[in-house]
Amino acid sequence: MKCKINRNAAKVLKEMLSKPEAEGKMVRVIITHMHGDHAHYEVKLDTPKEHDEVVKTDKGIDILLDKREEFLDGVWLQYFYVPREEFVITNPSKAHTHRH
Repeated sequence: MKCKINRNAAKVLKEMLSKPEAEGKMVRVIITHMHGDHAHYEVKLDTPKEHDEVVKTDKGIDILLDKREEFLDGVWLQYFYVPREEFVITNPSKAHTHRH
């Protein structure tokens, strides 16, 4: 599986992982719901599960992805500060993507 993150996302994720409540956890991207040809994504902290793949990024952050979810393969995590601070998670390898 593949996953990319931009520099801003790496900075925010490292901050999340440095907090005491993140001890022993990793970054996970999940699908919150599907609409036929596209998915809605979310980032959370979690521990590895049976069907996970730990994907190493070029920013030094490992991401948990569920191998059973085809729409997670190729996901791209971006973080933007304008127009508002938010993660924008898309999957360019799929026909249609959605931001969250």
